[in-house]
Amino acid sequence: QVQLVESVGGSVQAGASLRLSCTASGRTFSSYILGWFRQTPGKVREFVATISWSGDTTYYADSVKDRFAISRDNAKNTVYLQMNSLKPEDTAVYYCAATRGFGVATLENRYNYWGQGTQVTVSS
Repeated sequence: QVQLVESVGGSVQAGASLRLSCTASGRTFSSYILGWFRQTPGKVREFVATISWSGDTTYYADSVKDRFAISRDNAKNTVYLQMNSLKPEDTAVYYCAATRGFGVATLENRYNYWGQGTQVTVSS
C-alpha cells in the first residue's frame, strides 16, 4: 500500500506561483509513475501532469504546459508540482496519484493510489 499526502494548497492572485508537494509513505515509490490531477465542482477530474519513475519523462495537459512543472525526489518519496503564472481557471482541488509501471500515464483509471486533495484558489 502507498499512502499519499499532499501539502496544503493556498489562495493566490492571478500571475502568482505556488508549489504543491505530495509525500508517500508505505512502500517506496521509486518504481511508480506519479501524476497530478485536478477537479472543480460539477466537473470530472482532469489530468494535469505526470512523471516517470526515473523522472526523465514528463507530460502535461495543454492547459498547463509551459506554466507548470512536475518533478520528483525519490530519496524523499516526494513529488512536486510547481505552478507558475496561475490563472483563475486553475482553481481546483488538486490530487496526486501513483501507480506502478514504466513511462507516464495520463488516464485517471491507470492510477491505484490517490491523495486526499488540496484546494488551490486563484483570484483575478
